[in-house]
Amino acid sequence: MARRPAAARRLSATAALGALVLCGAASVAFAQASAPAAAAPTWTLDPTHTFVHWEVVHMGTSTIRGRFDKAAGSVQFDPKAQQLDVSIAVDTASVSSGVPILDALLKGPSMLDTAANPQAFFVARGATFDGDRPRELRGEFTLRGVSQALTLRSLRWNCGLNPLFRRTVCGGDFEAQIVRSSFGITHSLPFVADTVRLVVQVEAISP
Repeated sequence: MARRPAAARRLSATAALGALVLCGAASVAFAQASAPAAAAPTWTLDPTHTFVHWEVVHMGTSTIRGRFDKAAGSVQFDPKAQQLDVSIAVDTASVSSGVPILDALLKGPSMLDTAANPQAFFVARGATFDGDRPRELRGEFTLRGVSQALTLRSLRWNCGLNPLFRRTVCGGDFEAQIVRSSFGITHSLPFVADTVRLVVQVEAISP
């Protein structure tokens, strides 16, 4: 068999080398695209600055307000990657309106039914950012064993060094509305409104 000219052999070798380089680059790009994103650092919610407030209109006149005094959870937050995941567990028996007789009603079986449902949950696995600040948290809210999609809208957000902890603290206020009858709470309708406004106050301490 006749040997190919040296120029042809050099051209074939160059083409083979180019193919190897391209395959290697493609493999690296695929590996980078397939690699899972690094998990955001876990921040701890400060229970002394984390509360769920609620308000509902009474008989079309005044607004009844209160809060849940106990909430705990964690936050996975990376402002550069615009990642914010939130898990909050609320102690339903910690509901407080400032009126003992109303608190007893709220804890009872016709309302929150705290004996059967000692906790409510909000879990967010998606956030919309405006720069390095979260604008919305999209997640799921569970109350009385019923889970529904819920979006919390940011009212304010800020980060700074806390001199007590000597760590960075980020926090703010978020709001949402729920329809209480969709969670099985129909007591006193329509004299007490079906729509309840929630304001979630959170502060998270950096790891």
